[in-house]
Amino acid sequence: MPTMRYEGVEIRYEEHGRGFPVLLFAPGGMRSAIRYWEKAPFNPIDALAPQFRVIAMDQRNAGRSRAPVTPRDGWYSYTRDHLALLDHLDIGGCHLLGSCIGGPYCLGLMQAAPGRVASAVLQQSIGLEGNRQAFYRMFDGWAQELKAARGDLDDATLRAFRSNLYDGEFVFSVSRDFVRGCGIPMLVLMGNDLHHPAAISREIAALAPRAELVEQWKEPEHVTTTITRVTDFLRRQTP
Repeated sequence: MPTMRYEGVEIRYEEHGRGFPVLLFAPGGMRSAIRYWEKAPFNPIDALAPQFRVIAMDQRNAGRSRAPVTPRDGWYSYTRDHLALLDHLDIGGCHLLGSCIGGPYCLGLMQAAPGRVASAVLQQSIGLEGNRQAFYRMFDGWAQELKAARGDLDDATLRAFRSNLYDGEFVFSVSRDFVRGCGIPMLVLMGNDLHHPAAISREIAALAPRAELVEQWKEPEHVTTTITRVTDFLRRQTP
């Protein structure tokens, strides 16, 4: 697995297929890594590689990627990684497909570098809907594992990092005003559980001026149609 390095960060990634690039952000919360696509309703690596250049990655301090942790870290830290990877691969523009925590990753990158994103597929994005404590628990489980494996972390640093990530509103990484003014085409595959509330998917699709909402997509009887819809959407938005 290739590695991109910058400023003490090591990001492991994979490339599959050829064509216009699609950058994937896997599910798994703080553990977001390539291997979690194997547990998803469909694996976009397999589904998209026949027609696109698919880039999958382990997020910092997940899977085989590593990075320092500081009290200043937050969503912007991940966005910097994503931009650094695009620069490393000499990719000027791409599609995004993010599941779970990948929803905020997509939106953060779209806000930071709108000219580099042709479109985005948001698959059951996380978001705030009476569930903040669930995100704290998810973060704390990951943080305690990381702390046990490394000697450079303390509770105060991890609490600050958690606050920077999950003390916000809506989808955490961007505001409603940003989504309302974002003209990048989006295909929103609706969530329906504690971490991925249906209300958040509906609100993203209602706010974004060029968004399509898909309510039923991950049930076995819908997966084949979903793959076709996602592929067609990305093909239509390819420059």
